[in-house]
Amino acid sequence: MISVASLSACGAGNDAQTLEIKPDNAATTVGDIKIQNATVITQPDLKAEGPAVVSGTVFNNSTKDQTLESITLPDTGLTVKLSPAEGSGPVIVPAGGSVLLGGEGNASAVIDNGREAAADGEPQKVVFRFSETGDVSLDAFVVPAAGDYTSYGPSVIPQPPAASPSAPASSPSAPEAGHGGEGEEGAHESGAPESAAAGH
Repeated sequence: MISVASLSACGAGNDAQTLEIKPDNAATTVGDIKIQNATVITQPDLKAEGPAVVSGTVFNNSTKDQTLESITLPDTGLTVKLSPAEGSGPVIVPAGGSVLLGGEGNASAVIDNGREAAADGEPQKVVFRFSETGDVSLDAFVVPAAGDYTSYGPSVIPQPPAASPSAPASSPSAPEAGHGGEGEEGAHESGAPESAAAGH
């Protein structure tokens, strides 16, 4: 097991500890690259349309930085959009370090048509492509953004159609609107900001 100290040294922080308590998730090692806790996290509601995310931790045990060039789901043909934790550009896995995918403030891997990824509870083949190591393939679990996975799930979580139809039209009823708004804020806070994109 990787120590928390080695993760925090790479700036992964407390989020890494949360990921490490998910022992059933997929992991593999190819050359200098190790991937742990690979998961495809879908919308919490089975009927909801929207993005899904790929979450996990990538370790680079070499003495040279590697670029995570792409993540693909070959059985679906879906596109996964990668974004670094800050700014734009490639996702770099530092030499001797790690990158956390998913969650607020971390790099992200977003699947636009999340419901087409796979059914919840089923494995989904995911291929990580690195600049030096090449393709690293594994079967990731597909789970809804609920329970332990809520903070790692998609940042865009649609509200049910009947969430609060009269709230926008009746602004004077502050107590009622405030109560409904509070629920919406909770839903948005459970995911990462759009800029961080994915999974926390």
